[in-house]
Amino acid sequence: MSYPACMDDASRIAKDSKDWTWVLERPCPDCGADVRRLGPTDVAAAVRASLPQWTTLLERPAEELRRRPAPATWSPLEYAAHVRDVFGVMHERLRLMLDRQDPPFPDWDQDEAAVQGAYHRQDPAEVAAALDPAGRRFAAVLEAVDAEQHSRRGLRGDGSEFTVVTLAQYAWHDIAHHLWDVGIDRG
Repeated sequence: MSYPACMDDASRIAKDSKDWTWVLERPCPDCGADVRRLGPTDVAAAVRASLPQWTTLLERPAEELRRRPAPATWSPLEYAAHVRDVFGVMHERLRLMLDRQDPPFPDWDQDEAAVQGAYHRQDPAEVAAALDPAGRRFAAVLEAVDAEQHSRRGLRGDGSEFTVVTLAQYAWHDIAHHLWDVGIDRG
């Protein structure tokens, strides 16, 4: 299969250099998500509710899923593959926070992961088959967190500090924002 010219250069797009931690302080003006009052169980429920939306999205024809709306914007398939990986990364970070005192998080470059993982070439059915259980694993760990663990901390490589609660909130904004990116109403 041939891909649009914007994908021939290993699917690189401009690196997202924003520090999205501001979503912990105010609603997102783009997607409308306001995560400030969500606890881990709220996020777990939202994650579970999003899974059928991603599955339905990934049932569209592959050529439609691979089409980027603009050369510098990921396709729906790339967003879905990213969300699958976000679930895994956030699950790992949450486990670290629950198992260790103030752990540093391993670095994760989401843009490089998209290139190295060739998100644009992945099989939509395989992405769907992996995204759902990854989301369920993350949600299950969130649901098992007790109130005494809410303030446990973890540190991102750039110095951003998260608690269990703010990591859950930050993760949910990422998922909600990508639903908005692909045109799905969170209803």
